[in-house]
Amino acid sequence: MTTQEILEAARGAKTAVALSDSGTRDSALLGMADALCAPESMDAILAANAEDMAAAKGRISDVMLDRLALTPQRIEAMAKGIRDVAALPDPVGRVLSRIERPNGLVIEKTAVPMGVIAIIYESRPNVTSDAAALAIKSGNACILRCGKEAWRSANAIVQALRQGLRANGLPETAVCLIEDTTHASANALMTAVGYVDLLIPRGGAGLIRACVENAKVPCIQTGTGICHIFVDDTADQTKALDIIENAKASRPSVCNAEEVCLVHSAIASEFLPKLAQRLGPDRTAKGLHPVELRLDERAASLIPGTPAGPKDFDTEFLDYILAVKVVDSVEEAIAHIAAHSTGHSEAILTRTDAHAALFTAAVDSAAVYVNCSTRFTDGGEFGLGCEMGISTQKLHARGPMGLGELCSYKYIIHGNGQTR
Repeated sequence: MTTQEILEAARGAKTAVALSDSGTRDSALLGMADALCAPESMDAILAANAEDMAAAKGRISDVMLDRLALTPQRIEAMAKGIRDVAALPDPVGRVLSRIERPNGLVIEKTAVPMGVIAIIYESRPNVTSDAAALAIKSGNACILRCGKEAWRSANAIVQALRQGLRANGLPETAVCLIEDTTHASANALMTAVGYVDLLIPRGGAGLIRACVENAKVPCIQTGTGICHIFVDDTADQTKALDIIENAKASRPSVCNAEEVCLVHSAIASEFLPKLAQRLGPDRTAKGLHPVELRLDERAASLIPGTPAGPKDFDTEFLDYILAVKVVDSVEEAIAHIAAHSTGHSEAILTRTDAHAALFTAAVDSAAVYVNCSTRFTDGGEFGLGCEMGISTQKLHARGPMGLGELCSYKYIIHGNGQTR
């Protein structure tokens, strides 16, 4: 189908999904999860993913290949995510507020579906099922546009998901996958006024910038994460090493991975050698990929590493690379974050309550942590089932976007003959 035909099909499906009851949508979600794990679907998805992986090798990094790769366990996890969404309360029709006026009018602010939600994303096949599940649960149709590296995988996933929709009386075109992976289809979604009610880009800075600059439909900025961890002078250093290794190295290709470590000068000479040992030789000895440290001048005077370049504190590495800077106070750490953050996730590691309070109040990001890893910025970890993306803006949605963020609202007013 052409992109225009897909736009028309999704628009045609949105009313049926919006008017369906909660039981029908939940049954469809459970059917979608079961279809993903059916032997024939599992085989088809893995075969398609193998083709994607073979075509991508040598063209994208190893950590990006890991984002692309599917296994039976990852497909089972995708199905579990769908089932988790099905188990959540229905957001549609929820009364957000109720006011009874002196004249007897009852005014209810009521959650309603957006309509058609378009998602532009890159080489993460699991986004396909997450986005579809959240859209259906919240009464929306969705149009998925993945990167070319993941198209075969996404297509096989969508074919399975549509089985669950058909079996439960919902139109299969409530979940559509764009077939054209050129820039033309992305531009078509950005300008699909009258067809797309909300556009959500999930990807790197270039994609986000293109959508913000060119979209004529409502658009939410998501994803890009230059995430900071500040190690204060009173931090528990043993816990800090665990947190930093997890935040940087557990899955460096995701947006909630740490990219910058700020260390208080009062402990830098003691802590930085421990950090270098933990992320370098200790990981190598365990057969794990070491982390390259990009050091500012003060850090470089204390430990070996690569001198930080002018862009290293403004780069989402998505790799085993960590920029390190020494600062003299919590205030300096906050100022650095204000100058370089993308508004995603930041953390302070401290045992000083006043510093934690100042940091959480002053740092203007979607998620601000005290004494834990930034890797928790995730819809599943926040109890949302899964997520449509991490919003780094402030209007309408901020942080992990779950069901509530995929609904708009309207006012429903009940009267008994009142006139004005």
